[in-house]
Amino acid sequence: MAHLHLSKVAFSCASVDTLARRQQSRLADGIVPLVTRFMPKRADELIGGSLYWIVKHRLIARNRILGFAVRESDGRTIIRLDPELVRVRLHPKRAHQGWRYLAAADAPPDLDGEPDGLDALPPALLGKLASLALV
Repeated sequence: MAHLHLSKVAFSCASVDTLARRQQSRLADGIVPLVTRFMPKRADELIGGSLYWIVKHRLIARNRILGFAVRESDGRTIIRLDPELVRVRLHPKRAHQGWRYLAAADAPPDLDGEPDGLDALPPALLGKLASLALV
């Protein structure tokens, strides 16, 4: 069964390393909590899927979604993320506010081994190359 995923902008992160450091600083009880305003309507389909992070208009990495909780103090939703940040093959993605659903068919594959160097390309050039199916 293919899981449903989410995409979200990694606000104020210039690189995957910055994102990794931020997540390590928030790690608590074996999870990385991500607070959001609303519970996704399709939350059950998301458990086991991943949250894909957008940096500089590219999907760069993902965390597996372990579950959801509601914060008692204000009723906001906590997305419980696996602390392993998995790099993915860079894929152009427009920025958006909040999170968006991402179908399994649209999710980039994990980057196995060494980075492919595409993260050094300017976002506009990477977008053009991707639109021509060259990357």
